Amino acid sequence: MSDLTPQSEAPTPTTDKITQAARETIYLCNFRVSVDGEWLCLRELNDISLTPDPEPAHEDPKDPIAIERLNLMNMAKLSIKGLIESALNLGRTLDSDYAPLQQFFVVMEHCLKHGLKTKKTFLGQNKSFWGALELVEKLTPEAGEITASVKDLPGLKTPLGRGRAWLRLALMQKKLSDYMKTIINRKDLLSEFYEPNALMMEEEGAVIAGLLVGLNVIDANLCMKGEDLDSQVGVIDFSMYLKDGGHSSKSAEGDGQITAILDQKNYVEELNRHLSASVNNLQAKVDALEKSNTKLTEELAVANNRIITLQEDVERVKEESSYQLESRKAVRSDSASDGQALGETRKQLKEETLLRLDVEKELEVQIGMKQEMEMSMKMLEKDVCEKQDALVELRQQLEDLRAINQQLLHKTQSSDAGSKQKSETISRLDEKINQMTGTVKQMEARNWQNKGNELMFRYWKREKQK
Repeated sequence: MSDLTPQSEAPTPTTDKITQAARETIYLCNFRVSVDGEWLCLRELNDISLTPDPEPAHEDPKDPIAIERLNLMNMAKLSIKGLIESALNLGRTLDSDYAPLQQFFVVMEHCLKHGLKTKKTFLGQNKSFWGALELVEKLTPEAGEITASVKDLPGLKTPLGRGRAWLRLALMQKKLSDYMKTIINRKDLLSEFYEPNALMMEEEGAVIAGLLVGLNVIDANLCMKGEDLDSQVGVIDFSMYLKDGGHSSKSAEGDGQITAILDQKNYVEELNRHLSASVNNLQAKVDALEKSNTKLTEELAVANNRIITLQEDVERVKEESSYQLESRKAVRSDSASDGQALGETRKQLKEETLLRLDVEKELEVQIGMKQEMEMSMKMLEKDVCEKQDALVELRQQLEDLRAINQQLLHKTQSSDAGSKQKSETISRLDEKINQMTGTVKQMEARNWQNKGNELMFRYWKREKQK
């Protein structure tokens, strides 16, 4: 607004009063209603001189549609800023009767209606932004829950009512900014519903979508079952945005603190999302290790059964060998006529001895395999325990971060000492992030090592089978 006020060399009290009055009412003066009568737009007061000037000011010709888009964007900025400030000062969950929240939905409705194409139906012409909002379900599958909830709401008979209910549900889920960015980035699909110079098709739409990120700090609980969303008349109450000098100075002082707190909250939320993804990945790895552990247990049971069978074979061979030795002694005591039978007995004894040696070697191999499998089982169990402990620690840290996130919501009216505490909290968070990053890297290295051991074991097993 300071660009609209030329500075005079010697300002007088009267001049200062005129300048202050013009600044305070710049959003309300000289507004007009558009041709279709569904939304309000404000004209810029380029032809008003705020200080005495002998030469009249000249206005450059501008596109009326561009002025409408700019005014709607400014109204959205005022509405979002006022809603965030009042909600943080209120310090509780917002409901449907909260006036700044109602005005926010009215402004968003006007922004979504700007430049809509008229569709002809059997009942006449229809202009509704519900069709554009339905695109979100196709582009973002998780938005299908909101669309299904809107269609199941009783009492909604018009597309306008369904569009209003969709906006309220998206705000409660804190996904309104993400969904708006999704459809704005697909202008090829929006061209079916909007004119080329509409707000949603131009840069102002992307700016509004970025401003909606700040609404994630607001908690709203809106009941829409008894609310008549079909027949509501959306009129912007400009008196809510009138500011006196004292309030303007106070809000200007608080802008920096609010912006810093919002940045911190967005950072912590992004960190929470990253940690949640890391926890999910680690949980998946633990599940895979548990499956491999179960498989190894089954293989160990099979190997134990095989060892028992081999031990029984060894005992049988020992008994046969002892019987052969006794027979050999008996043959030696016989006459020389039994020499041929003695040679056959010796030959059979050698064969039985070789068979016994082969069985003993196989038994030693099986025992070695059993010991290796037991060792690998112990290592896997140890690794699983370590990963479970790491998961518990990560979940605890995630809970700590959520607690810190809740504390940040109550620090909007803090003093300079509060800002120092925030910087200390940020440094602690950075240290925790570094620690968690190192922990994750160590766990990933251990995971790769476990995979290498498993591959070596499988390769050895295949070689053994061959």
